[in-house]
Parts: sequence; C-alpha cells; structure tokens
Amino acid sequence: MTDMGSQNFDQFQPAGPADAPQQPGATARPAPATDPVSDNAMQPIGVVIEIAGSGSQIALDLQRLNECMEDDDPSIALAGQVGSQVKIRVGDSWLLASVRNQRQDRRTSGGILANIDFLGEGQEEKLTGRIHGFRRGVTRYPVPGAYIYPATTADLRQIYASDGRANIQIGKVFPTKDIRAGLYVDAMLGKHFALLGSTGTGKSTSAALILHRICEAAPEGHIVMIDPHGEYSAAFKQTGMILDVSNLQMPYWLMNFEEHCEVLLTTRGDDRQVDADILAKCLLKSRSKNRLAETMGKITVDSPIPYLLSDLSNAIQDEMGKLDKATNSAPYMRIKTKLEELKSDPRYQFMFSGMLVGDTMAEFIGRVFRMPSDGKPISIIDVSGVPSDITSTVVAVLSRLVFDFAIWGREESQRPILLVCEEAHRYVPSEKFADASSVGRILSRIAKEGRKYGISLGLITQRPSDLAEGVLSQCGTIISMRLNNDRDQAFVKAAMPEGARGFLDSIPALRNRECIICGEGVAIPIRVSFDNLEEAKRPASEDPSFVDLWSKSGGEEDMVYRTVQRWRSQGG
Repeated sequence: MTDMGSQNFDQFQPAGPADAPQQPGATARPAPATDPVSDNAMQPIGVVIEIAGSGSQIALDLQRLNECMEDDDPSIALAGQVGSQVKIRVGDSWLLASVRNQRQDRRTSGGILANIDFLGEGQEEKLTGRIHGFRRGVTRYPVPGAYIYPATTADLRQIYASDGRANIQIGKVFPTKDIRAGLYVDAMLGKHFALLGSTGTGKSTSAALILHRICEAAPEGHIVMIDPHGEYSAAFKQTGMILDVSNLQMPYWLMNFEEHCEVLLTTRGDDRQVDADILAKCLLKSRSKNRLAETMGKITVDSPIPYLLSDLSNAIQDEMGKLDKATNSAPYMRIKTKLEELKSDPRYQFMFSGMLVGDTMAEFIGRVFRMPSDGKPISIIDVSGVPSDITSTVVAVLSRLVFDFAIWGREESQRPILLVCEEAHRYVPSEKFADASSVGRILSRIAKEGRKYGISLGLITQRPSDLAEGVLSQCGTIISMRLNNDRDQAFVKAAMPEGARGFLDSIPALRNRECIICGEGVAIPIRVSFDNLEEAKRPASEDPSFVDLWSKSGGEEDMVYRTVQRWRSQGG
C-alpha cells in the first residue's frame, strides 16, 4: 500500500495549527478522557470534501488507516474500510456514517476518496468524547473540511444499546466481540419482515433462532409458520404444535369459492367460466342444506358453512339431469369426476375426509392460531406431504383464515398473529412467474393491509428477485444473508433504505450465518453474526456428507423395499 503522505492530507485540512480555533463545522479533537481511550480514537483519519443530502465524499489518510489497523479495538482496526463506521463532530454532537466505497484519488499520490452514508447522530459525552443518546436521522450537517474520526467499540456499544423497547438478542454486532445485536420485536413485526439468503448460508437455522427468541419473549404469542419442506418440525417439537397431513384435519368446506375452483376445475378459458357457473350454483345449494344456513338467513357461496361432499355431488347430478340446462353434460361430468377423485384418493384425506363435515371451525382456528397457546405459541404447518397440485390452495386457505379472522375479530380484544412463509417466492411470485393463484393475492393483500388488523408477515426466501414486485418493499425490516445471484443482490439493494448502501455492498462477501439488518427492527443498519443455536432447536436442514454416507454399507435392500412400499401406498 502506498503512503498517502502528510502533505496530501494537509491540503484538505483547515489552515492553521492543529490546536487553533476551528472553522464552523470543523471538528476539534475530543477532550482528554478519564477512561482509557485508544490514541487512534483521538486522531482524525480524514476530512469531509463534499456534502450531499444523504451522504458525503471524504478523503482518507492512508498512513492513519495503516496505524489504525494495529489497534486492539476491532472497530478502530477496520476504520475507513467499506462497511465500517466513522463519526464527524457537528457542534456538540457526533454524526455517525457508514463507508460505502473507496477509490484511489488520481490527483494525489496514493490518496483515497470514499463515499459515506449518514446513519444518525448522538450527543457527545463530555469526559470521553464518545457518542450517547443516538437517534436515526440528521438535523445538522458538517461542512467541507470537517475531520473524520473512527467510531470505537465504546461508541458502537452506546449506539446499539437498547432504548428500552422490547427486544430479542440474536447475535453479535460485527466487528465487535461482545456487543449484542438486538431486534425490536414490535417494530419488526408491526411492519413485516423478510429473511433472505442463498441456499447453504444458514438461513433456516437463523429463521429458527429468531422464532425461538420471539417465542421465549412472548410465550403467549400466536405464530403460524408454513413449512414446505418439513424442516422446522425438529426445531419446534418441544415448543410448538406440529401439524402435517397426519393430524392437520383441515375441513374442505373452509375453502371459499375461488379456492374451490382451483381444486375442482381443470379447464381453462371459456370452458372454465362455464364450469365455474355450475360449481357456484351447486355449492351454494349444498351449503344451504346445513341447519346453520337456516339460522343465518342469507348466505353466500363463500360462507364457511359445512356441507356434505355427497350433497355437492348430488346437486351436480340433479343439475345435469335438467332438460333446460344451458350446456351439455360434459362440464357436469368434469366436476363430478374430479370430486370423486378427491374423495377416493388417500393423499387428500387430510382435507377431503367425510369425517370433517362437522362444524369444527372454531376448534380448527384455535388449534392452528394457538388460541390459547398452552405454552406452545407457534404452529408449524408441514405441507411437504400435501399433493403438489393443491399445496398452494392449502397455503391460500390458511393465509386467508388469518386475514379473515383478523377482520371479523376487530370488535374483540386484538390478538396479533405472525404468519411466516418459508420459500415465499413459491407463493407470491413475480409477474413473470405468476399463475393467478389465490395464495399470491391473499399474501400480497396481507403485505399491504395486514398491519392495520394486527397481522404480521414474515417472508423467507433464497430468491428475492422472484418475489412479487412491491411485496418486499412492504417489509419494514430486511435481514439479508449472503446472496450469490446478481439479480437478487440488485433487487434487495433497491428495497433497502439509502443509508444502508455501504452495508449492502458486503452482501456477497458475508460468511455463513452472518447478515445485514436494516429497517424498523434496528436503530441503524448493522452487520450481525448470529448466535449458535442448540442442536435440539435446529431445523432438519443440514447438508448430507457424501463422503461419510458413501463410506458405509449395509441394509440397502431393506431400505429400498420399505421406500417402495411407502411410495406405492402414497403415505396411506
């Protein structure tokens, strides 16, 4: 590295001796501290060259940066590097900023120019010169010529200290070894959150860590997690209710008309509209036969009134037998054939069983939404065993129940619900992959309107660029782990606030189980190294060791036989 030289640094400094009165806005050195303070913390590492609304351009002294690298304080040792924090005194306050980028200044011999993003400001402790009382935003800007100082670990400890709001601790602030990183629970859940990261970065374990911490902080909470791979059952078998095809028992009659169409109709175009008209008429007729319908007066095709599958089949048969029907018998036969298929296929029994006709709506909602929680505030909905052709419909029903329950429960004491969707890009895809499914519409609506009704949405995905436009921007807190794809990186950068751009550039370089957090859940954007999670609380998402597993032999014939038996019975 080339020494910048004092003559190059001096050209940016205000004229006059170092101890002379400073120009307005330029910073003097902090007063001597009674506590041990690193000499490097007292010395400037650069000066402000240019000021803009959200950031600034600065010149850094390479010699001073090299001296800082030897400092015992890890924050000072990283001073001036991309993603590090620096501070600028403005009056009796400190302005905190993050270094976004660096480049060589070709006008000087070995000079370094950098852009910084302003994060917030705090007051100066009179004895130590450190920052305290930190708050987001900027009220006073420095002027060109103001000195740049490294932010110390003591500064960061003050900045990241809790302001008294309820929070959960999830790891350590990078690059420190002892500053705990926290998330403000109400702020994070109040405006939704997203956890992003490429496969293999520790995303599932980190999601489990955050949810475990929330459950510990709120043992009477109401959390519903959609688990498409069956990973999280192992993580929450002690503290959550695990629901899968063996015990979910989701009544088919909870579906609204749109969801019925997704399951029962197989046609497209004009034929689909004909089939839909027939299904609407027969479904309403079937719902009307229940005594509940008689006591409620007028009902609609969407009303969650129990009905018998045999009644729906008979209604279709009756309509098909009418001489004055508007079409031939083909549409009726299509719907009836599909209905019979669902009734007889053992894979659909968790939903289309004749035993689910009773009015169990309140019981089902209480069990899924954990009301009461009975010490298990989270329900894991394992949809890995659900047939792929109705998986999105099952997720749509569960998501819509959360939304409808919140709307129709507005007159009651509010019970906020957190809905967490793993593999979110499968359910709310971008326009390029959209298939007009109901699950995408309901989750998009929850993202836009849910917080008005006490619904929080948590989206977990490894492909944020495949998410629907606008959904990620509705998330007030973004937790981004390493993203390897350029499109994903660009998508996340566009969704994050301007002040986090310096952190975002480090996303491709994050190590496993590290992340960048910005938004409502934190005071300022931070880089975090997640805590280790106990073995018993981790999801079953560990990658297999090919070398270990391929070095063992024995029992393969029996294993193949058992697998074929399960395959043939389709889990029945």
